[in-house]
Amino acid sequence: MKKILLTTGLLALTAGAVLADGHGVVRMGTEGAYPPYNFINDNGEVDGFERALGDELCARAELTCEWVLNDWDSIIPNLTSGNYDTIIAGMSITDERDEVIDFTQGYLPPTSSLFMAMDEIELDGSVIAAQTNTIQAGYIAEIEGVTLIEFATPDETVAAVRNGEADAVFADGDFILGIAAEDSDLDVILDPVALGGGVGMGLREGDELIAAFDEQITAMKEDGTLNALIVEWFGEEAETW
Repeated sequence: MKKILLTTGLLALTAGAVLADGHGVVRMGTEGAYPPYNFINDNGEVDGFERALGDELCARAELTCEWVLNDWDSIIPNLTSGNYDTIIAGMSITDERDEVIDFTQGYLPPTSSLFMAMDEIELDGSVIAAQTNTIQAGYIAEIEGVTLIEFATPDETVAAVRNGEADAVFADGDFILGIAAEDSDLDVILDPVALGGGVGMGLREGDELIAAFDEQITAMKEDGTLNALIVEWFGEEAETW
């Protein structure tokens, strides 16, 4: 595959310009802290469902992926400022985010968000931990009689429950179930809550990469490889296409 060397000047261009000849390097921004969506493995490399998906999408589109780590709380501003070309980080598609960036079609169907705690609780009067700038934090903030405490990373939200700072954590069900399965002191409580419009890739508004990735996401849905990846990383009970 022909590779294009990215000079400092070229880094300021959109990835769409790099796609002019059908090839190029695409910088994939992710958090690396939200298993099984994305995490850092024992070799210090980005791993997880979204690493596998992103590499497959790039291969099909004849692009070269470069993976860039970014904290969640600044992941959208650093996309719009050009630090990378896409967000592929378990980001739910919402109207609020769509006002700032554009999304591909969903690569994960909408799934439930779950509460996890050390003991059963009543939601009224409780303190709930959630990661900042997530749809879960926004949901809790709107509930009267519930105190929201926000943290920069998913691990901090779970730690807040373990150390008694919060009564429960509220997050994506796929993340919660993985943590609960490994810690006998933590259990899923209360009822699931349906939020968001599925998970998609975020890109700068108008970027022609959207069409390129949409085409490949559609192809992976049609040939079954996307569902196979979902089951591989999230289990047989996961929502599929």
